[in-house]
Amino acid sequence: MKGFLKKHGSYVWLTAFVILTIFSFMLGFNPGKAVFTNFTQSFIEMITFVPFLFIIVGLFDVWVPKEEIRKHIGQESGIKGIVLVVLLAMLQAGPLYGAFPVAYLLYRKGASIRNIFIYLGAFSSMKIPMLGIEIGYLGIKFSLIRTLISLPLFIAIGYLMEHYLKNKHFEIRDGSQKTEVSHEDSPVRVRT
Repeated sequence: MKGFLKKHGSYVWLTAFVILTIFSFMLGFNPGKAVFTNFTQSFIEMITFVPFLFIIVGLFDVWVPKEEIRKHIGQESGIKGIVLVVLLAMLQAGPLYGAFPVAYLLYRKGASIRNIFIYLGAFSSMKIPMLGIEIGYLGIKFSLIRTLISLPLFIAIGYLMEHYLKNKHFEIRDGSQKTEVSHEDSPVRVRT
């Protein structure tokens, strides 16, 4: 049974979701119907957004040289690098999962860990389209205060994560290799 779940685990979850969704519609179970509706809307959003994201990331990968990334947002970039990643994050649009391919590409091209975490934090809460909606609903005073509080926190988190991961041989795997990493002092195995 354990081998079956390890080999076909993702299909088991998909099959369970389909079966439970069918039962929800047959029995009139409204929370199950709502889950299916939310899943459908999220899937449609993702399937329309992701291809364009990968095209843009691919073009960025080809057109922007590694040396430029290292120079402007690399380890020695300082305040200039922070400003550039915050501006990059603010000018982008889309859901948060759209930031991860960009963050991976920036890291692969030599951006500092600090700037990667600052980029992810700024992307999550400081995008210009999102700020416009926030100002419309909550007012400019609230948006300004929230931004002035959250930006220093993201910068601090970037520095803390850089310090924490400095001597840990931090590595981002691209997911193409199936490797098992076992830790000597732990019985847990991490599969990527």
